[in-house]
Amino acid sequence: MPKINFIAVLLIVFSFTAFAQVKSDPVIEDRITEIISSMSVKEKVGQTCQITLDALFVRDKDGKVEAPGQIDPVKLKEAINEYGIGSILNVSWHTFDLEMWDNVISQVHAPFKNGEVKAPIIYGIDAIHGVNYTVGGTLFPQEIGLAATWNPSIAMRFGEVTAYETRASGIHWNFSPVLDLGRQPLWSRNFETLGEDPFLVSEMGKAIICGYQGKGGIGSKHVIACMKHFVGYSNPTSGRDRTPAWIPEKYMKELYLPSFKAAVDEGALTVMINSGAVNGIPGHINYNLITKTLKEDWGFQGFAVSDWEDFIFLNNVHQTAEDNYQAIISAINAGVDMSMVPYNPHYKEYCSLLIKAVENGDVTNERLDDAVRRILRVKMMGGLFDKKMNQLKKYPDFGSDKFKAIALESALESITLLKNEGGVLPLSSSSKVLIAGPTSDNLIFLNGAWTHTWQGANTNFNTVGAKTIREAFTEKLGAENCSFAQGAELYLDKDFEATRLVEMEDFKTKAGKSDVIVLCLGEYPSTEKPGDIRSLNLDSQQLELAKAAYATGKPVVLIMVEGRPRVIRDIVDGADGIVQAYLPGDYGADALVKLLFGEENFSGNLPYTYPKYDGVIEFYDHPRSVARSKSNHFKAYNPQWDFGFGLGYSTVEYSNLRLSSESISGSDSLIIEVDVTNTGKMDTKEIVQLYVSDLFASVIPTGKSLKGFDKVAIKIGETATVKFVLSEEYLQFVDASGNWVSEPGDFEVSIGELLTKFELK
Repeated sequence: MPKINFIAVLLIVFSFTAFAQVKSDPVIEDRITEIISSMSVKEKVGQTCQITLDALFVRDKDGKVEAPGQIDPVKLKEAINEYGIGSILNVSWHTFDLEMWDNVISQVHAPFKNGEVKAPIIYGIDAIHGVNYTVGGTLFPQEIGLAATWNPSIAMRFGEVTAYETRASGIHWNFSPVLDLGRQPLWSRNFETLGEDPFLVSEMGKAIICGYQGKGGIGSKHVIACMKHFVGYSNPTSGRDRTPAWIPEKYMKELYLPSFKAAVDEGALTVMINSGAVNGIPGHINYNLITKTLKEDWGFQGFAVSDWEDFIFLNNVHQTAEDNYQAIISAINAGVDMSMVPYNPHYKEYCSLLIKAVENGDVTNERLDDAVRRILRVKMMGGLFDKKMNQLKKYPDFGSDKFKAIALESALESITLLKNEGGVLPLSSSSKVLIAGPTSDNLIFLNGAWTHTWQGANTNFNTVGAKTIREAFTEKLGAENCSFAQGAELYLDKDFEATRLVEMEDFKTKAGKSDVIVLCLGEYPSTEKPGDIRSLNLDSQQLELAKAAYATGKPVVLIMVEGRPRVIRDIVDGADGIVQAYLPGDYGADALVKLLFGEENFSGNLPYTYPKYDGVIEFYDHPRSVARSKSNHFKAYNPQWDFGFGLGYSTVEYSNLRLSSESISGSDSLIIEVDVTNTGKMDTKEIVQLYVSDLFASVIPTGKSLKGFDKVAIKIGETATVKFVLSEEYLQFVDASGNWVSEPGDFEVSIGELLTKFELK
């Protein structure tokens, strides 16, 4: 049997070289010093202020932005020339076309280009899953879907395409990637994360940053990346957005900080601060995290920007500042360099108060200069001092078929098969299929939030030519073999998502005439506070629709179109097939059809532990005590599906797990190899996952921890030999004193169902 060799070096799993940590360039630093020395306090303060584009737009007599958006030259001159504003963000309320972006960006940069101000504007946008605020941009799966590919090369290509199309829009700064750890499935932004494991998040996050910023510096096809949200935002105790988290030091260091440290080492140039609070301290005044950890300990040379209105929220939400003056002082002194104010006239108050704080000595000139230096450094490294700025003709691949093919590939590698009872899949092209369910016939459900509008629920801006699940099936089978009955619809009821059954008799009639029912369930598009939910349980109406489908006696394949794992325990057994589609983007329906009909093999694996119960949140790396049941047997751990789980059409056999040594010490490395054979009847891509368990430690060890992974393509009948390199660094944990340590003793290695041990001396 032929063998294929693959090497997955644990220390770098996938090799990227963006900036490998930002380092000061003497030429740039001298130039910055010269600019700062020529600036007044007012000009410096302006550089730290970021406003929304709406603050510059013409408004009607009722104060609403006139459509289409048009910049008011008086407001523009006041903000940039008089107040020296350093940054602008946002898109008003919906997607712009390239010509509109060219008009906006040209006007915004004109004062610098004409020599009226000393520094250019840095414009930021939330290009979360592609350039989602430009008409015709290429929309990829959301980050949680990218994580499900377990493929850093896919993540890097996503970053490259998104950077290219963002620069085609004239924008140099992308508020992405989200590096928050996805360990609170109730949280509305879970879909923006790269999963529950810090190693997976770190590797996929580094790949995205490399794609955004390039390998040798930020050229005309790259953007400035922004790590967010530093740090702990994703773990609110209540599950609701922007509510407090409780994260002990050990778990902060082991779980929540590593992805940001990896991103800093990869050269990420900016960071957005956590809007919530951790251990009673709002993110924006956490000096220990922002200044000591991020800037001093890690050597981060870029700048930190606040999230939306978060300086003000220190006063009127967190109540740690008695007024906005105190709020500004505390946040700037904690290490935040730029405030997302973001409105007019609020920005004028911010500027006035910070000038006053400097004059009063409450913010030192040294601290202000440090913030401005960091901002100017990023602007220079990002090419913003190049007065040529945007040139649309330089980006002929914008929205191209080549880019769409990469988005399609991303969706193909992300969508995860969770159940395939009796070989219901792949479907036969001669089958008569009923497409049904609330998420079956609208692109908004495939894309989710941050798509053309903030919440992504406005159907008026759906991408022309992109297909819904119903449309993709109809194209595949023809209208005569593909019927449709929605059965239920999702809507908002008093700010919360809800479902109502519709046309059930039509559903039952068409089900009786079909060979198989493809039932598409899921969530209403939302993010941030509008995405708060009361329960992880999928609502009762969707469960009722599924049970009605089962009652027909026809095979049923559930397609879960959702940003977070909704509890579906009551309908799992009745389904013949279950597919987790996540939020797969504009080409998700095309990918789904290819997979369901066996034109492509499933290769996505879960990037999180899929819960079985609403009240029990479990993670794959749980300590042994989590598995302890009432009867004292260790069987309590019982998710619906485990982290890293995913089925395919082929069978794979793991064998010959071997170590280069039975023990390591000091600077030694341990080589771990395993053979993986495709014993099925279809070529496959297997995600080989390496887990290590510390069997005994001075503090409770995790049950197992992901320490390496490699996605390998294996043809029918062939064997891949996958190799990992394990060093002592990857055996460390945070002890009771808050220090990273490793302790001698026995460790267990597991790959697939195979286990072996080694000793750390």
